[in-house]
Amino acid sequence: MSSELVVAAAQMTSIDDTDANLMQMEALLEDIFKTHKPRLVGFPENCLYMRVKEGDKIHGFTLAHEAFARLAELAQKYDTYLHLGSVPLQIEGHLYNSSVLITPKGEVRSTYQKLHLFDIHLEGQKPIRESDVFRHGQRPSVIEVDGWKIGETICYDVRFAELFSQYARKEVDLILVPAAFLVKTGEAHWEILLRARAIESQSYLMASAQGGTHTGVSGGVRETYGHSLIIDPWGTVAGQVERRAVGFTVVTLSKERVEGVRRQIPMKFHRRLPVA
Repeated sequence: MSSELVVAAAQMTSIDDTDANLMQMEALLEDIFKTHKPRLVGFPENCLYMRVKEGDKIHGFTLAHEAFARLAELAQKYDTYLHLGSVPLQIEGHLYNSSVLITPKGEVRSTYQKLHLFDIHLEGQKPIRESDVFRHGQRPSVIEVDGWKIGETICYDVRFAELFSQYARKEVDLILVPAAFLVKTGEAHWEILLRARAIESQSYLMASAQGGTHTGVSGGVRETYGHSLIIDPWGTVAGQVERRAVGFTVVTLSKERVEGVRRQIPMKFHRRLPVA
C-alpha cells in the first residue's frame, strides 16, 4: 500500500471515429510518460466514441473490441492503470454508459455503469435524453489501485450528492468524475460542483473532461466545456487543463493530505442521517 499515488487526468476532443480517438489517446500517453510516471491515467466520458451528429445510432462495444486490446498493450508498456471514463458498452444485450478499467497486466474489465442519465431540456436548446439510448446503472462502484480506494461516477452523477455521500461513508481516497459537460452548464456549474463534492467527501477528486469542438466524420458539430480538474480533499485545485485544449495534468496524491483534512473536520463522527 502506497501513501502516495501519481495520477494523470487526460483531456480529449473525441469524435465518432474510434481509430481517431485511439490515436489521440496513444499520443496523450506518449506525452504524459515522456516526463511523468503516473500509476493511474484517467480518460473522459465518451473517450473511444462520441456521437457528434444527433440521431446517429450508437452500436456499442464489447470487451472483445480490438481497441481494448491495443489499450491493454499500452497499459502494460507504461506499467499503469488506464481508466476509460466511459464507453457505450453492450452488457447482457443492453447498452450502458460504462467505465472500463485496464490494469498494468493488461486485464480489461467493466467496473461501473452510469447511474444518473442525462435527460434535460435547457432553455433555448433541444432536449437531450440519454435514457433513450442507455440503461441506468444499478449501483455505486469502488475499485482499488495500489491500496487506494477509488469511487466511480460519470458526468451527470456529479449533481447527486447522495452518491458521493455513499463513497464518503466508505472512506474512499479518490473519486473519479469523467465527463463531457455542455458549455452552458460547464460555465455555470462545473468547477463549483466538483469542488463541493471533494469538500463534502473529504477525498481527492479527478475529473477528466471532453473539451473543444467535436467535428464528426459523418457530419455534425458539438462543443464541450473541458477544464479537466484534480481537486484535493480541502477543495483546492491541485491540477487543471485549459478549457478547450487537448492535454493533461499530473498530480501526486497523498494519503496524509486525506487523513489531515479528516482529522481537522471529523465528519464521519458527525453524520446523523441514515443511508436511504
